Amino acid sequence: MGKDGPYGNLTDEALVEKIVAKNDTLLFGVLYDRYSKVVYNKCYGFARSQDEAEDLTQDVFLMLFIKLASFKGKSKFSTWLYSFTYNFCVNYVNRNKQRKLSDRSVRMDDVDYKMADEVPDESIYAMKANRLEKALEMVSPEDKSILLLKYQDGASIKDLADLMELGESAIKMRLKRAKAKLLEIYKTLS
Repeated sequence: MGKDGPYGNLTDEALVEKIVAKNDTLLFGVLYDRYSKVVYNKCYGFARSQDEAEDLTQDVFLMLFIKLASFKGKSKFSTWLYSFTYNFCVNYVNRNKQRKLSDRSVRMDDVDYKMADEVPDESIYAMKANRLEKALEMVSPEDKSILLLKYQDGASIKDLADLMELGESAIKMRLKRAKAKLLEIYKTLS
Protein backbone atom coordinates (compact mmCIF):
# COMPACT_ATOMS: atom_id res chain seq x y z
CA MET A 1 0.00 0.00 0.00
CA GLY A 2 1.22 3.53 -0.84
CA LYS A 3 1.22 6.33 1.69
CA ASP A 4 -2.39 7.12 0.74
CA GLY A 5 -3.54 3.55 1.43
CA PRO A 6 -5.20 1.77 -1.50
CA TYR A 7 -5.37 5.06 -3.43
CA GLY A 8 -1.68 5.92 -3.24
CA ASN A 9 -1.10 4.90 -6.85
CA LEU A 10 -3.86 7.14 -8.23
CA THR A 11 -2.79 10.38 -9.87
CA ASP A 12 -4.32 13.59 -8.50
CA GLU A 13 -6.42 13.87 -11.65
CA ALA A 14 -7.79 10.31 -11.36
CA LEU A 15 -8.52 10.90 -7.68
CA VAL A 16 -10.42 14.11 -8.47
CA GLU A 17 -12.45 12.27 -11.12
CA LYS A 18 -13.47 9.60 -8.59
CA ILE A 19 -14.31 12.16 -5.89
CA VAL A 20 -16.50 14.15 -8.28
CA ALA A 21 -18.23 11.04 -9.67
CA LYS A 22 -19.26 9.76 -6.23
CA ASN A 23 -19.15 12.97 -4.16
CA ASP A 24 -16.86 10.87 -1.98
CA THR A 25 -15.72 12.57 1.25
CA LEU A 26 -13.47 9.63 2.18
CA LEU A 27 -11.50 9.98 -1.05
CA PHE A 28 -11.44 13.74 -0.56
CA GLY A 29 -9.57 13.01 2.68
CA VAL A 30 -6.80 11.43 0.58
CA LEU A 31 -6.54 14.62 -1.50
CA TYR A 32 -6.52 16.65 1.73
CA ASP A 33 -3.64 14.55 3.09
CA ARG A 34 -1.66 15.08 -0.10
CA TYR A 35 -2.01 18.85 -0.15
CA SER A 36 -2.95 20.21 3.29
CA LYS A 37 0.64 21.17 4.23
CA VAL A 38 1.28 22.94 0.93
CA VAL A 39 -2.06 24.78 1.05
CA TYR A 40 -1.41 25.78 4.67
CA ASN A 41 1.98 27.24 3.67
CA LYS A 42 0.38 29.24 0.88
CA CYS A 43 -2.39 30.51 3.19
CA TYR A 44 0.21 31.40 5.81
CA GLY A 45 1.73 33.83 3.32
CA PHE A 46 -1.52 35.84 3.41
CA ALA A 47 -2.47 35.38 7.08
CA ARG A 48 -1.42 37.25 10.21
CA SER A 49 -1.14 34.21 12.46
CA GLN A 50 -0.96 30.41 12.46
CA ASP A 51 -4.58 30.25 13.66
CA GLU A 52 -5.75 32.42 10.79
CA ALA A 53 -3.73 30.31 8.33
CA GLU A 54 -5.32 27.13 9.72
CA ASP A 55 -8.81 28.63 9.40
CA LEU A 56 -8.05 29.74 5.84
CA THR A 57 -6.77 26.25 4.99
CA GLN A 58 -9.98 24.64 6.26
CA ASP A 59 -12.04 27.18 4.30
CA VAL A 60 -10.03 26.50 1.13
CA PHE A 61 -10.66 22.75 1.39
CA LEU A 62 -14.34 23.24 2.19
CA MET A 63 -14.75 25.47 -0.87
CA LEU A 64 -12.58 23.08 -2.88
CA PHE A 65 -14.93 20.18 -2.18
CA ILE A 66 -17.83 22.27 -3.48
CA LYS A 67 -15.93 23.51 -6.56
CA LEU A 68 -13.95 20.38 -7.43
CA ALA A 69 -16.18 19.56 -10.41
CA SER A 70 -15.03 22.80 -12.07
CA PHE A 71 -11.50 21.36 -12.47
CA LYS A 72 -11.31 20.74 -16.21
CA GLY A 73 -7.85 19.22 -16.42
CA LYS A 74 -6.42 22.01 -18.60
CA SER A 75 -3.43 22.21 -16.26
CA LYS A 76 -1.97 19.93 -13.61
CA PHE A 77 -4.28 19.58 -10.61
CA SER A 78 -1.61 20.94 -8.26
CA THR A 79 -1.27 24.13 -10.36
CA TRP A 80 -5.06 24.55 -10.41
CA LEU A 81 -5.22 24.00 -6.65
CA TYR A 82 -2.49 26.58 -5.97
CA SER A 83 -4.31 29.09 -8.14
CA PHE A 84 -7.58 28.27 -6.35
CA THR A 85 -5.83 28.78 -2.99
CA TYR A 86 -4.25 32.09 -4.00
CA ASN A 87 -7.53 33.41 -5.38
CA PHE A 88 -9.30 32.42 -2.19
CA CYS A 89 -6.66 34.20 -0.09
CA VAL A 90 -6.68 37.31 -2.30
CA ASN A 91 -10.48 37.52 -1.97
CA TYR A 92 -10.20 37.01 1.78
CA VAL A 93 -7.66 39.83 2.15
CA ASN A 94 -9.68 42.15 -0.09
CA ARG A 95 -12.97 41.31 1.66
CA ASN A 96 -11.58 41.77 5.13
CA LYS A 97 -11.72 45.57 5.17
CA GLN A 98 -10.14 46.03 8.60
CA ARG A 99 -6.94 44.48 7.36
CA LYS A 100 -7.04 45.59 3.74
CA LEU A 101 -3.41 45.87 2.81
CA SER A 102 -2.48 49.45 2.14
CA ASP A 103 -0.98 49.81 -1.28
CA ARG A 104 2.50 51.06 -0.46
CA SER A 105 3.77 50.34 -3.91
CA VAL A 106 5.46 53.16 -5.72
CA ARG A 107 3.30 54.92 -8.28
CA MET A 108 4.69 54.17 -11.68
CA ASP A 109 3.62 55.72 -14.93
CA ASP A 110 4.23 54.27 -18.37
CA VAL A 111 7.62 55.98 -18.64
CA ASP A 112 8.87 53.89 -15.72
CA TYR A 113 7.54 50.76 -17.37
CA LYS A 114 9.41 51.57 -20.55
CA MET A 115 12.58 52.09 -18.52
CA ALA A 116 12.05 48.81 -16.69
CA ASP A 117 10.93 47.36 -20.00
CA GLU A 118 12.12 43.87 -19.33
CA VAL A 119 12.77 42.73 -15.83
CA PRO A 120 14.77 39.56 -16.40
CA ASP A 121 13.72 36.53 -14.36
CA GLU A 122 17.28 36.32 -13.01
CA SER A 123 16.69 39.55 -11.11
CA ILE A 124 13.78 37.91 -9.29
CA TYR A 125 15.85 34.83 -8.47
CA ALA A 126 18.82 36.93 -7.34
CA MET A 127 16.80 38.77 -4.70
CA LYS A 128 17.70 38.09 -1.09
CA ALA A 129 15.01 35.91 0.48
CA ASN A 130 14.18 38.08 3.51
CA ARG A 131 13.96 41.29 1.48
CA LEU A 132 11.95 39.48 -1.17
CA GLU A 133 9.52 38.27 1.49
CA LYS A 134 9.09 41.85 2.77
CA ALA A 135 8.60 43.17 -0.77
CA LEU A 136 5.97 40.48 -1.49
CA GLU A 137 4.05 41.62 1.59
CA MET A 138 3.90 45.12 0.11
CA VAL A 139 2.64 44.40 -3.41
CA SER A 140 -1.08 43.92 -3.98
CA PRO A 141 -2.50 40.45 -3.19
CA GLU A 142 -3.24 40.01 -6.92
CA ASP A 143 0.38 40.74 -7.88
CA LYS A 144 1.62 38.49 -5.09
CA SER A 145 -0.47 35.54 -6.24
CA ILE A 146 0.58 35.73 -9.92
CA LEU A 147 4.26 36.06 -8.93
CA LEU A 148 4.04 33.11 -6.53
CA LEU A 149 2.24 30.94 -9.07
CA LYS A 150 4.91 31.67 -11.67
CA TYR A 151 8.10 31.64 -9.60
CA GLN A 152 7.27 29.45 -6.62
CA ASP A 153 4.90 26.95 -8.18
CA GLY A 154 6.40 26.94 -11.66
CA ALA A 155 3.17 27.66 -13.56
CA SER A 156 3.83 28.36 -17.24
CA ILE A 157 2.41 31.35 -19.12
CA LYS A 158 -0.02 28.91 -20.77
CA ASP A 159 -1.07 27.50 -17.36
CA LEU A 160 -1.69 31.03 -16.07
CA ALA A 161 -3.65 31.96 -19.20
CA ASP A 162 -5.88 28.88 -18.76
CA LEU A 163 -6.32 29.40 -15.02
CA MET A 164 -7.13 33.11 -15.26
CA GLU A 165 -8.99 32.80 -18.54
CA LEU A 166 -6.91 35.54 -20.13
CA GLY A 167 -4.78 35.68 -23.27
CA GLU A 168 -1.08 34.88 -22.98
CA SER A 169 -0.12 38.45 -23.88
CA ALA A 170 -2.32 39.79 -21.04
CA ILE A 171 -0.63 37.36 -18.64
CA LYS A 172 2.82 38.48 -19.82
CA MET A 173 1.84 42.13 -19.28
CA ARG A 174 0.49 41.39 -15.77
CA LEU A 175 3.65 39.51 -14.88
CA LYS A 176 5.83 42.27 -16.26
CA ARG A 177 4.00 44.90 -14.22
CA ALA A 178 4.01 42.76 -11.07
CA LYS A 179 7.77 42.12 -11.46
CA ALA A 180 8.44 45.82 -12.04
CA LYS A 181 6.45 46.78 -8.91
CA LEU A 182 8.16 44.10 -6.87
CA LEU A 183 11.59 45.29 -8.02
CA GLU A 184 10.76 48.94 -7.21
CA ILE A 185 9.68 48.01 -3.70
CA TYR A 186 12.60 45.64 -3.24
CA LYS A 187 15.05 48.45 -4.06
CA THR A 188 13.56 50.68 -1.34
CA LEU A 189 14.17 48.02 1.31
CA SER A 190 17.55 47.63 2.95
